Amino acid sequence: MTVFDRERLLFTPASAEPDAIGTIFAFPNEYSVGITSLGYQIVWATLARRSDLRVSRLFTDLHEPLVRSPQLLGFSFSWELDYINILNLLEFLEIPLHSCDRDDSHPLVFGGGSVLSANPEPFADFFDIILVGDGENLLDDFIDAYQEVKNSDYPPGSGKADRQTKLRHLAQVPGIYVPSLYEVTYSSPDGEIQAIAPIDANIPPTVQKQTYRGNVLSASTVVTEKAAWENIYMVEVVRSCPEMCRFCLASYLTLPFRTASLEGSLIPAIEKGLKVTDRIGLLGASVTQHPEFESLLDYLSQPQYDSVRLSIASVRTNTVTEKLAKTLARRDTRSITIAVESGSEKVRKIINKKLTNEEIIQAAINAKAGGLKAIKLYGMVGIPGEEDSDLEQTLEMLQAVKKAASGLRITFGCSTFVPKSHTPFQWFGVNKDAQKKLKWLEKQLRSRGIEFRPESYNWSVIQALISRGDRRLSSVLKLTRQYGDSLGSYKRAFKELKGKLPALDDYVHSDWQTSRILPWDCIDGPLPKTTLIKHLNEATNFWQK
Repeated sequence: MTVFDRERLLFTPASAEPDAIGTIFAFPNEYSVGITSLGYQIVWATLARRSDLRVSRLFTDLHEPLVRSPQLLGFSFSWELDYINILNLLEFLEIPLHSCDRDDSHPLVFGGGSVLSANPEPFADFFDIILVGDGENLLDDFIDAYQEVKNSDYPPGSGKADRQTKLRHLAQVPGIYVPSLYEVTYSSPDGEIQAIAPIDANIPPTVQKQTYRGNVLSASTVVTEKAAWENIYMVEVVRSCPEMCRFCLASYLTLPFRTASLEGSLIPAIEKGLKVTDRIGLLGASVTQHPEFESLLDYLSQPQYDSVRLSIASVRTNTVTEKLAKTLARRDTRSITIAVESGSEKVRKIINKKLTNEEIIQAAINAKAGGLKAIKLYGMVGIPGEEDSDLEQTLEMLQAVKKAASGLRITFGCSTFVPKSHTPFQWFGVNKDAQKKLKWLEKQLRSRGIEFRPESYNWSVIQALISRGDRRLSSVLKLTRQYGDSLGSYKRAFKELKGKLPALDDYVHSDWQTSRILPWDCIDGPLPKTTLIKHLNEATNFWQK
């Protein structure tokens, strides 16, 4: 029995028509990781439900029998360093890495997911097509448009469309970005971007990120014991976040905040999942801010669900009630995760984190009273405007939490601020002192008996590089694939390519002027740049007074 035979499907794949389009849908990591991605599951099911497609799945460690001579090859891209596996899989399929080197014998390579929607430019040379935004409508629009053009007689007499004709046709679909149809010019080989423009007037000047506005959100389409979270059935409770912390891509890029209908989406989805598993995961950036979350808790607290194991994503601090903690504890959850960012009121105002230390302490008290064994708090260092005194206030806050909820295991996870596209803080660079700040916190917390889990500073630098990179970065990515994914490898690649692109520091650590043309200015996000600048100015007012 294969891994695929062990899957329990919650949808019915269509039978492919005789002339169905051969499609490979890939996830650039191992099967256990890819099949745990709700985004990958949903896109695969959407494709597999279409009778005009014949779809094969491909992972780095295994694959279904692959269709011969595929016309489409898709990637779900949700973690930056998986780009290495995208290039590896292209080579495995004997497809040129660069789109400019492909011809009519090669499939159109398309990609989607959070990485590409945020800033597609570092990877633009590797993709023919990038789908920007939510896939609910965009994916079918893409396939329908491909069906329209694939057999058009151009050049005349050929009986089918050539590659360029297909790309030009697809570029007219809202949300579809064809990088090769946009030209980027620079002030010099290693200078700033001077302009981003379509190659002619028939191509849209910018691409609008697509936003699904329905109240039926995603739920798992497959459950398997081989997933990274064994036998989990995932239900998307909310999409985006109403808090709008000024550094947060998950909030700004995914606006507006949307909630799944309790009766029309959540309860039917959960009941469907419980037919095949007893493990439910509630997903979303701010799950407990669903307006009917209390009713959802009441539903899950019914006696017939006593054997159900319940997992919940990060929750808003002031929604951690004793009732929530009791429900989770009875459903085999031992800890709860809260993003607090800082113990400093000033820093929280800078980032628009509407939260008080008293609420953080009360959340811990409620978690303990409800029977949870641990609480995980997530913070950040290197936030613009942060001073040493702000770190000291974070330390004081953590000590107060420990004292108020004695016996509750406290873990403090901490990352370095990384600028993200389409947010008000996209113009700030990474603080070079962030690594020292992490080490200081580690030393202080260790002596106070609080577990500290810092995210790698070097990884934050790489993340910032990819987050703010332009097309010239593709040369760096190809080299680091050979050298390894360490920060030293990136520095080596920049040294080798000196004079051909800006310095590493410019991408990562420099504060950029708001007048600067950004690599992702070809993508229209949910909010215009003028609004982001307004939010930026509101933030800087808190430390420039």
